[in-house]
Amino acid sequence: MGFIDLSGALGRHFGSIGVALEEIRTEISIAVAGPGQQAEQASQRARQCCRLLCRELGISQPLQLNVTAAIPEHVGLGSGTQLALAIGMGLNHLYGLGLSIREIAQLTARGKRSGIGIGVFELGGLVVDGGRGEHTITPPLIVHMEIPQDWRFILVFDQRGQGLHGDQEIRAFKALPTFPQQEAARLCYLLMMRGLPALAEREIEPFGEVITELQRSVGEHFAAAQGGIFASPEVGQVMRWFQQQGAVAIGQTSWGPTGFCAMASMERAEFLVSRAREKFTHFSTLSFVTASARNSGGEVIGHQ
Repeated sequence: MGFIDLSGALGRHFGSIGVALEEIRTEISIAVAGPGQQAEQASQRARQCCRLLCRELGISQPLQLNVTAAIPEHVGLGSGTQLALAIGMGLNHLYGLGLSIREIAQLTARGKRSGIGIGVFELGGLVVDGGRGEHTITPPLIVHMEIPQDWRFILVFDQRGQGLHGDQEIRAFKALPTFPQQEAARLCYLLMMRGLPALAEREIEPFGEVITELQRSVGEHFAAAQGGIFASPEVGQVMRWFQQQGAVAIGQTSWGPTGFCAMASMERAEFLVSRAREKFTHFSTLSFVTASARNSGGEVIGHQ
């Protein structure tokens, strides 16, 4: 849902806020491979991650890796972090290594900027990380709160492209202008004294207003790198329409192109999505998903 201080004016860079979703997930299975068995239904990305972790952990046995569900890659939903942590914790459980999620994150170089992917894998719900200081290994989790079960998030995907990632993302961050210290302070105050208290009191509108304002501020800062507040103009148009219909927490997740907003109930969210599908049929590359929050972290099921 956005960064708080992109320039680290007081010594800590980034700091971010995010939410775990239930319906969009990564699921994998890992087992010791039998004779002639190989990885099934595993992307090259998943196999590379597994090989890296096996090398780091000293695992030489052949393994059968099966990815049965995967978050879409490079659309702002933290797919790489969730995949790496899922594989790492699967290996940890299979071999009884006693490693923490944070240790797996360090081995796979996750959390270089945002710590949200690590935080939601640990606990789910809404999390805020404290950014990166001089000696930070993974950004510390400083807030964890549950999302009301009846709230729903609407995601708008644009199938034509992916958000900035890899070397492109690194170059984009380096090219960004300095984020004003006064603006970072304002966003911190809004989040601490309005957004989070509103969530604690289950008031979606003031919570959503803070997220929308944070997204507007950070989106304007990123605009030069991604062509506007929204990486996809079509997604931006749909999100403005959702806002006019009463949706809150309007924004783009990470570098996009996925847009998001929130509604207070499943019925209202599904009604809006139904209307959007009818209204924006000419945007043939867009798709819509309604999701609930997941108020628990990743699960490992099976036997050692």
